[in-house]
Amino acid sequence: MDRIIQSPGKYIQGAGAIKRLGDYLKPLAERWLVVGDKFVLGFAEEMLRKSLADAGLAAEIAPFGGECSHNEINRLRDIAGNAKCTAVLGIGGGKTLDTAKALAHFMNVPVAIAPTIASTDAPCSALSVIYTDEGEFDSYLMLPRNPNMVIVDTQIVAGAPARLLAAGIGDALATWFEARACSRSGATTMAGGKCTQAALALAELCYNTLLEEGEKAMLPPNSTWSPRRWSGWWKPTPI
Repeated sequence: MDRIIQSPGKYIQGAGAIKRLGDYLKPLAERWLVVGDKFVLGFAEEMLRKSLADAGLAAEIAPFGGECSHNEINRLRDIAGNAKCTAVLGIGGGKTLDTAKALAHFMNVPVAIAPTIASTDAPCSALSVIYTDEGEFDSYLMLPRNPNMVIVDTQIVAGAPARLLAAGIGDALATWFEARACSRSGATTMAGGKCTQAALALAELCYNTLLEEGEKAMLPPNSTWSPRRWSGWWKPTPI
């Protein structure tokens, strides 16, 4: 069996990255549908609009309805069609990002993902979890490719509730053991082949970095915590 590795087309991480978003998105498309959590749009919409406008990009802002359902995807598809959008940007938590990925898939357009919390693997994966409008699990939508781009503003992620960062650390710590078990057993990964040495090395590096820096990252901002140091290890690679 072949060994296969897959990942987002481009991964960008840094404090204040959302302010530079337009420059990163410009090579992909000119007209963007922005699907965002209502809470996130409350503090980020002005920055988003300015960043895209400064880069000469058009943006249609569409608040996320709350569930990654077929009806929600179709609703957003209508908005995108009316605005003649040729790409999708998802910003927020897991369900918002899964919706953006599924929407872009059905529209056959590029998708960029901007996570605002560390507790989900949705940003980098080629998968959307579909729910009913009532929030019950419906199905898994396996996507043919990972997002074209993932942009992580570590300043925003660091400002999220500490429990979400702790959940992300716990999830990322487990990745090394999952990857190692997959490699040793010769199991087929979600990419459709055997595990690569590169993916295994990234999982181990993530684990070791979290053991060294994870506790410091949980310290409150007014202690010895450093946003710059923290931004060096945010888990980038569910490959």
